[in-house]
Amino acid sequence: MAMLELKSVNTFYGRSHILFDVSLSVEKGEVVSLIGRNGAGKSTTFRSIIGLTAPFSGEVTFKGSPIKGLRPHQICRRGVGFVPEDRRCFPDLTVRENLEVVARRQKETPSPWTIEKVYSIFPRLREREKNLGSQLSGGEQQMLTIGRTLMTNPELLLLDEPSEGLAPLVVKMLAEMIIEIRNEGVTVLLAEQNIHFCARVSDRGYVIDKGALRYGGKMSDLISNEEIKEKYLAV
Repeated sequence: MAMLELKSVNTFYGRSHILFDVSLSVEKGEVVSLIGRNGAGKSTTFRSIIGLTAPFSGEVTFKGSPIKGLRPHQICRRGVGFVPEDRRCFPDLTVRENLEVVARRQKETPSPWTIEKVYSIFPRLREREKNLGSQLSGGEQQMLTIGRTLMTNPELLLLDEPSEGLAPLVVKMLAEMIIEIRNEGVTVLLAEQNIHFCARVSDRGYVIDKGALRYGGKMSDLISNEEIKEKYLAV
């Protein structure tokens, strides 16, 4: 049984049909990438999963239970964490306060996320823990937003465009951190334009274009598929 599964999901914004029969799955322990250009439907897929934009039709299940129609906070409480592309850390709180304000310990979690555990993945946050969110660089804000989401103890982490706007060195560090997060037992689904970033961290990849999935398979196979890359991912 897949941890997350979408079956024939169709999503609209008003009368505009955005997602067309999107079906994908994420197994426990995987890092899976949803790859596409701007406007391809990546963020709408995430919004459909987390309940920000309810699908018109189709199924969304998490650990075998339907979550379509639930509110975002209800889905989060079931174990899904969402990091939006615009980061949204609290600008007037310190790094430590950003982490403390969302901390939630679950009785069934054998190894819950703590501030120290987050700092072990993101040591830069320890160095900056007394700084306000507004005083951080873009890369530091991304680390903080991911760390803050981990403090809710998710089983599945949705990362929307995590590498966007970051310097190459920071992107490389972020890739290493995502692998560490997976090694801590968190399953990851990320939406990305950067196929090279996805290749560093992902087991499998899906390609989305104009709201429909065009490819799904091992990341290594996608990297070697020049036709798919040229047709759907070339800028």
